[in-house]
Amino acid sequence: MHKKNTVFLRTFGCQMNIRDSEVISGLLQKAGYRISATDQDADIIIFNTCSVRKHAEDRVWSLIGSYKGSKVIGLVGCMAQNYKEQAFQRDPHISFVVGPQDIHKLPVIIEKILGDNLFSDKNLLERKIWETAGDLRPEEIYHMDFYQDKNHAHVVISEGCSNFCSYCVVPYVRGALRHRKHKDILIEIREVIARGVTKVTLLGQNVNAYQDSQVNFTKLLEQVNALSGLKEFDFFTSHPKDAGVDFFKAIRDLEKLVKRLHLPLQSGSDKILKLMNRGYQAKDYLSLIDSYRKIVKSGRLTTDIIVGFPTETDAEFNQTYALVKKARFNAAYIFKYSSRPGTEAAKIIDPLKQAELEQRHRKILNLQRSISQELRSSQVDAKK
Repeated sequence: MHKKNTVFLRTFGCQMNIRDSEVISGLLQKAGYRISATDQDADIIIFNTCSVRKHAEDRVWSLIGSYKGSKVIGLVGCMAQNYKEQAFQRDPHISFVVGPQDIHKLPVIIEKILGDNLFSDKNLLERKIWETAGDLRPEEIYHMDFYQDKNHAHVVISEGCSNFCSYCVVPYVRGALRHRKHKDILIEIREVIARGVTKVTLLGQNVNAYQDSQVNFTKLLEQVNALSGLKEFDFFTSHPKDAGVDFFKAIRDLEKLVKRLHLPLQSGSDKILKLMNRGYQAKDYLSLIDSYRKIVKSGRLTTDIIVGFPTETDAEFNQTYALVKKARFNAAYIFKYSSRPGTEAAKIIDPLKQAELEQRHRKILNLQRSISQELRSSQVDAKK
């Protein structure tokens, strides 16, 4: 093994990226690399990145620049797919760029970067490799036997997304929706149970759209629930257009399945929902959560909301505010709209002024905080 064989992996973004970093760690350890807990003694720094918001990208570029050529730097994940070879122009310190569907190639790529002893250290840092053309991950990468948490495991059931919400870059950087075979998913869960893991989270950009032959998401939940040795499981994240009564009944009836649902709303305005290409109206969403609460008694409900979508008026924002007030979510992730190059929403030239964006974000954030506090207090009172 080449003398430069210690890797520090820094992860940004969603649970899918957390799982991808575990996969990468397993692949590199199998190839003989050591995974370091810090960047101090690492020769190779890999950034597993997110492109959902500009702020996340800016932070990565800043961190990469801070190394100033002292390490071999790799850009992996959604930013890698988004920028491709242009990443090298953005920051010449980067040595390799690898998209989400190409992470299985990382051991070979790093060996190519490090392995030619004819190159001096100076020239070595100038070599560039990018792999962003992959469209399908090999199944075996999910069986690398590396999980960060000894009690809880993330298990990917589907990759990519085909919804093309107008604000979202995910379909462009992770590709179209692809489902793993349900038998492979169950094999992986049995593997983690054999390691002593008792809690599992099923992951996908749109989990409840899962379909493998005759096995839909509800049937998959039933099969996971039946696994011996598993104590608890949940899933993340769901889309309202694929939710329904059978899905809610599964949450209610499966004893190992956590009684909570994360169901992104994004906006309470029908006009904005249409511009977002969400595939439902506000009344449809309210009807769904009403069904959920009637079926799953005391089930938690959380959501995502975007404020300041292009062309959003005060009246449309107030519709979102009113819906949040009516829905009474246990918690909500509330985001300020972030324009993403290449998306349909980025073509709408009507950005909200920053001060107004901040004001709307703060207003709905304060509303949700008060609702969350009221719900927590009522739950405490109920237990007395």
